[in-house]
Amino acid sequence: MEPLKISTVPLWEQSTEKINGSAFRNESHNGTHGEPFMSSVSTIVLPVIYFIVCVIGLSGNTLVIYVVVCYAKMKTVTNIYILNLAVADELFMLGLPFIAAQNALSYWPFGSFMCRLVLTVDGINQFTSIFCLTVMSIDRYLAVVHPIRSTKWRCPRIAKMINASVWISSIVVVLPVIIYSEVQTDINTCNINWPEPKSVWSAAFIIYTAVLGFFGPLLIICLCYLLIIIKVKSSGLRVGSTKRRKSERKVTRMVIVIVVVFVICWLPFYILNIINLIFTLPEEPVSVGIYFFVVVLSYANSCANPVLYGFLSDNFKKSFQKVLCSCKPNGVEDTTEQKQEKSRFPDTCMTQRLAEPNGCMQTSQI
Repeated sequence: MEPLKISTVPLWEQSTEKINGSAFRNESHNGTHGEPFMSSVSTIVLPVIYFIVCVIGLSGNTLVIYVVVCYAKMKTVTNIYILNLAVADELFMLGLPFIAAQNALSYWPFGSFMCRLVLTVDGINQFTSIFCLTVMSIDRYLAVVHPIRSTKWRCPRIAKMINASVWISSIVVVLPVIIYSEVQTDINTCNINWPEPKSVWSAAFIIYTAVLGFFGPLLIICLCYLLIIIKVKSSGLRVGSTKRRKSERKVTRMVIVIVVVFVICWLPFYILNIINLIFTLPEEPVSVGIYFFVVVLSYANSCANPVLYGFLSDNFKKSFQKVLCSCKPNGVEDTTEQKQEKSRFPDTCMTQRLAEPNGCMQTSQI
């Protein structure tokens, strides 16, 4: 029985293809009792779970994209970053039907072009997600610690430029995937076909993606919130009105919760891959089950974000309710309370420059 090799990106299911093409078939010859159960998990249960996660993730993130794009009061700097994260999650979900089909059929039926496209889009959006969270954390640091000096940087125009740079950076990072993704002819599955020596390339890629796609950004995120805590405790954040400080605290709390949930969903996956570099994991039902669980957990993170927005942001909650209840068609908001909110929190920097003595102050109303 060949050792279980686990790639570092969920859709790049190096372990899954070996499970489908090797472990189950080898164990069937050996007559192990775990084979029928694990085979049914791979070909039936897992595709069903992927389908459920895909439907929930697409629905929730589509809702987030709609309210940010259509509702004027939602166009703040923080929400522009959230919009970018929702787009990344949405595209991340689009790869699930393909990998579900591969698991159900035990082979890749969509051809070489779709294999490369799906793996590339999946990889780009995985990195975009963590890069978005890093940008949001840096934005929180600037808003809380440097509320005056950061005003010229915290405008929607700058936020859109940063979002574009995030996507470009993600494309650069996943160039190895773009180059080496293909359908492997021996077992007819979609994966990354590394050049020789394959083990060295695979190990290097796991470390490369773990550092750039998780631990490096996480270090920056932790540093941002550490500096925020130090600043809050040392100065009490006396700058700005009480109402503004309360709004900043609510936004910061929401971003922290989103980051924590992201870490909970992705940390087990990266730890499992790093462990597999040191100790080769056996192709046993328990190991395979754990791997399936952490892969599903990483995808499920894209479902969690819209739920978190609804619970942690009053504006997102109200906007979700308007869309789902169809109280106002076409996203039109004309109640007195909402008009007052728009007047209090104008969504362009030019308007705010007239109202704020310190220049363009982007509010954090979400």
